[in-house]
Amino acid sequence: MLFISTSGALGRYIQLSVPVTIGTRAILAFALLFLYCRFKKISFKVERKDLSMIVLSGVLMGLHWITYFYALQMSNVAIGMLSMFTYPVWTAILEPVLLKTKFQKIHLLLAVLVLFGIYFLIPDFSLENSYTLAIGMGVLSAIVYALRNLLMKSKVAKYNGSLLMSYQTGIVGFLLLPALFFTNIMEIASQWEALVTLALLTTAIGHTLFLLSFKHFTVTTASILSCVQPVYGILIGMIFLSEFPSWSTVFGGVLILTAVVVESIRTYR
Repeated sequence: MLFISTSGALGRYIQLSVPVTIGTRAILAFALLFLYCRFKKISFKVERKDLSMIVLSGVLMGLHWITYFYALQMSNVAIGMLSMFTYPVWTAILEPVLLKTKFQKIHLLLAVLVLFGIYFLIPDFSLENSYTLAIGMGVLSAIVYALRNLLMKSKVAKYNGSLLMSYQTGIVGFLLLPALFFTNIMEIASQWEALVTLALLTTAIGHTLFLLSFKHFTVTTASILSCVQPVYGILIGMIFLSEFPSWSTVFGGVLILTAVVVESIRTYR
């Protein structure tokens, strides 16, 4: 979680256009994951019937990353991460629609709690306010991420997690490759330390360790532990970028994380 949480500060720190940042991140992460899968002798073969779903999940992953990084650039680490971290509640709301499971009334209550949290994140509700647009982007990122996770739910048990991440980063890198041709290569090279950290530490190592933790915990337990991610991210932003959240942001964050923790513990029980 500590490694994955660096995405917020790195998203604020890297001074490149979002498509270039995400494209470079995806290509570097794909290369690292590809080498890892080859080293572990993980087969890249997938069934034809699953390919379209894996491609769609890769597109959704790219949209999630792009909207999340736009949210970070238009606001700060705290608002970007907290608005995106509403995804567990959106997942609970979308799951009955997509997977035809029973809708539970408590999810409506948790959704209201999240909306109250988002209300306290917004300093001034106006479309001309960059923070309002950032929160909109963050929530959109959360919904897209929830959709991607639900689509991948049936595939995670069937295929290796690193293999799926390899396909998804490869798809994102391929789709955003044209953006790199319209950017000065020296600009990208000047940010190489942060880009490599984002690809290696945040994406490849962070997500691989998270997947490996499933061997020791249930997925739900791991999800509960992941609630610390925005807290780590905000602390990293405070230490390295001197971004200190306002009290209204802290209160809104507490409401959002309360909803996430309640849903995770309720599912666990």
